[in-house]
Amino acid sequence: MIFEETIGTDTLKHAVQSVQAVQALSDTAQSAAEHSEGFNFAHLLDHIKDGREVDFPGGHFELPHFEPVHIGSLVIDLSPTKHVFFLLLIAVLLLWVAVSAARKHRKSLIPTGFTNLMELMVLFVRDEIAIPNMGQAGLKYVPYLLTTFFFILLMNLAGLVPFGATATGNIAVTAGLAIVAFVMIQVAAIRAHGVGQYLKHLTGGVHWALWPIMIPIEILSLFTKPFALCIRLFANMTGGHTVILSLIGLIFLFKSIYVAPVSVVFALGIDLLEILVAFIQAYVFTILTTLFMGLGMQSEEHGQTNTEHH
Repeated sequence: MIFEETIGTDTLKHAVQSVQAVQALSDTAQSAAEHSEGFNFAHLLDHIKDGREVDFPGGHFELPHFEPVHIGSLVIDLSPTKHVFFLLLIAVLLLWVAVSAARKHRKSLIPTGFTNLMELMVLFVRDEIAIPNMGQAGLKYVPYLLTTFFFILLMNLAGLVPFGATATGNIAVTAGLAIVAFVMIQVAAIRAHGVGQYLKHLTGGVHWALWPIMIPIEILSLFTKPFALCIRLFANMTGGHTVILSLIGLIFLFKSIYVAPVSVVFALGIDLLEILVAFIQAYVFTILTTLFMGLGMQSEEHGQTNTEHH
């Protein structure tokens, strides 16, 4: 009798504990479901958006805010943002890397390690990009081309680092790079042929009666080149990150643990592809800028050659 009472008491205790455990598990599942239903997919896009906060392991810090500058009806906000922060960080990092590589190269005539890699990339830009498209006259523009290539490359790669941000995913940044490229294209053409020949080129070499048609077309063509550079870099860098975030978002969309491995594997594959895209886009921006500069430097020579041949 005592044995039966003991068995009954233990069973009752286990039953009560089981009910409590099931209730706790049910409450946890319900809380998770409510959290999942209220999940805002727009939060996934915060990685590619600009903002006032910079994330780091364990938290985030807010960037300083400055009072806007008022110029008549125009209001200019000079407060730094996340993309500006990483842009300046990359600029400082690039300056440090360039100075360090130059110092090591001075100490040893035979470069090794990281210095050898830097020299290899410098020679690639000079011998495979600048000289083939601009000739020997393009050597004076190699420092600008190297700065453009490495600056864009490091900004592209920064977005693949945890807690990093891709500044080239901001159209304002790519527009700034395109404006600098536009200025360098015009400077190269003016230095090669002079202001007079440069303005004469805007007429397209046609009869003066057709100038009202040709001049607007030639001026428009000057702006379409940097515009294409701006949009191409912005679209490629934004598109890759959007695809990765979309794949991760499938986990929250289907709310299934079986979807997670597939999403993670595909996202990892796109992430590795983004490393290649970072190098390709830096190369494409640089070589197209070089090509446009070379066309401006050689346009008058080609025009004279065609006239003599005719």
